[in-house]
Amino acid sequence: MPNFSNISLSRRSLMLGAAASGFSAALHPYSALAKEGTAHVRLMETTDLHVHVFPYDYYGDRPTDTAGLARTATLIRQIRDEATNSILVDNGDFLQGNPMGDFIAYERGMREGNTHPVIKGMNVLNYDAATVGNHEFNYGLDFMMKVLSGANFPVVCANLIKGTTLAGNAREDDLFLKPYVIIEKEIQDGSGKSYPIKIGFIGFVPPQIMNWDRRHLEGNANTRDIVETARAFVPEMREKGCDLVVALSHSGIDANDYSEGMENASLHLAAIEGIDAVFTGHHHLVFPGPAYEGLPGVDIQNGTLFGKPAAMGGFWGSHLGVIDLMIERDGNGWRIANFTTGARPIYEKEGRKVTPLVESQQDILDAAKEDHEATLAYVRRPVGKTSAPLHSYFALVADDPSVQIVSRAQTWYIDQMLKGTEWEGLPILSAAAPFKAGGRGGPDYYTDVPVGDVAIKNVADLYLYPNTVRAVAIKGSTVKEWLERSAGIFLQVEPGKNDQPLVNPEFPSYNFDVIDGVTYEIDLSQPSKYGPKGELLNENASRIVDLKFNGAPLDMDASFVVATNNYRANGGGNFPGINDEVVVFVGPDTNRDVLVRYIVEQGTINPSADANWTFKEMPETTVLFETGPGGTEHAPSVEGVAIEPAGDGADGFARYRIAL
Repeated sequence: MPNFSNISLSRRSLMLGAAASGFSAALHPYSALAKEGTAHVRLMETTDLHVHVFPYDYYGDRPTDTAGLARTATLIRQIRDEATNSILVDNGDFLQGNPMGDFIAYERGMREGNTHPVIKGMNVLNYDAATVGNHEFNYGLDFMMKVLSGANFPVVCANLIKGTTLAGNAREDDLFLKPYVIIEKEIQDGSGKSYPIKIGFIGFVPPQIMNWDRRHLEGNANTRDIVETARAFVPEMREKGCDLVVALSHSGIDANDYSEGMENASLHLAAIEGIDAVFTGHHHLVFPGPAYEGLPGVDIQNGTLFGKPAAMGGFWGSHLGVIDLMIERDGNGWRIANFTTGARPIYEKEGRKVTPLVESQQDILDAAKEDHEATLAYVRRPVGKTSAPLHSYFALVADDPSVQIVSRAQTWYIDQMLKGTEWEGLPILSAAAPFKAGGRGGPDYYTDVPVGDVAIKNVADLYLYPNTVRAVAIKGSTVKEWLERSAGIFLQVEPGKNDQPLVNPEFPSYNFDVIDGVTYEIDLSQPSKYGPKGELLNENASRIVDLKFNGAPLDMDASFVVATNNYRANGGGNFPGINDEVVVFVGPDTNRDVLVRYIVEQGTINPSADANWTFKEMPETTVLFETGPGGTEHAPSVEGVAIEPAGDGADGFARYRIAL
């Protein structure tokens, strides 16, 4: 066996690779050091593109340096130049996830002869294979199959079954797509000699699509466990002469013990005998990377899952996953002698500063140019109407229309997603916070959409972050603590005193959750139970009073499902009792996408706040707060509080007074 111990590749050098300014002529060390009978094979992966062909934020209606297959394409071509032999694959979730995807699905459709813009870009780059992710099913099976018919490369999935009945063995299942593809290539060894190689790619989708897209799949499709499916097909691939078997796993990395039907099964998939390497995805993270540090079976230094090389290339084209294999002749076949793994970024970020590392490839932009321009027209035109103004000028002091509409959309979505689960029938509450609420963003940093048309790009104003939907199941007592934590945004107020400051400027607005579905008052005369970072300040304090559900006092032992986002459900903001342990639903959709769907379905939305929370009355007491001057016209319509102008505030803000 050749000795490759003299090859030293730091993870940093692999991630940065060629210079951003242009293609590098320098060969990868594996290609440079390969000899007769040994060869360098470079496997490249895109994953979770979510229709990001152009480097453009359609919600914000502006270019971006952090996304786009056109940018990733530069890395792909650089990496091909650095290797003697290379293969390019996609790991799913390319069909939905931004307004371009919605435009094609809902507006243009997939007529005969049309090719989807993301497929156009992938065809230009000559992908070798792909699998499907959970979002490929968001628009229905028929739409997905029409899109896939335009691909100039095979798309595989081993655990997506036609009909509802699973066969006795996965090999006997009737599948929508081929379970795997065996790519036969001629590769060059270090001496320039050509040899044949057979590399098999097998694809997997999370079984949870049967819940997430039940309306499209129920009665038409079924799924099988990822690991069980692999155990059936991998030996068959070996029997057919595969030298290497690579898993295209649209599934994340979960170090918990294996359980049947796991959503994130890539770690346990890697443990299967006969699988040589794993491309993973779905998590929208980078592997190898610090997000997976310390997990049993996961080695982020060597980039392995149970000792097998693995990579995950971020999301939206942010990174290119790379697995470099040094292989050697083994009789008439090949075996892996050494490997490195990594992920190359298209940008660097320091604080808020983003520095692009690559430019776009013009042929990719040209391929989807017409679709891009049509999408711009789509996001700029109305998708619905609002019967009341959508603004956030008073979101920190009263029930607010911009928060209200997000809560309603989340409730609408979670109600659908929980049907058929053990949580169906539990009362659903919804937690949402204002994002654009002045502060350091300045006096113009507010949502302000007038009555009338709502365009898709307006949704960026309503929901700034690409969070995904979560739901937690908690008791009434935890609902109260959630609200106590939120109420920490307010300073304590002395009864009978005038013009006291109301809002704590150190408390971020995105941690001021309003919970829709209950009614309550906030007693400002009491000290806050929790500090700005969620730290316990006053154990016996209680600001939340008159807390009711359906008009009756909230039962502290009753169970509720609360719709929220991944940041909050995963412990963001340090809310008491809210963490991974109480999560009962992990949504595949962003809160922003859910909001768009809700507006489209409703046609006309009524975001008027219902004043489900107010301040407890404090006679002869007033407080002051500041908001943007644009709030002047909306102040008279604010429900639940008595607001009056109180002069100019600092730095261009307007000051208002509330009589408690």
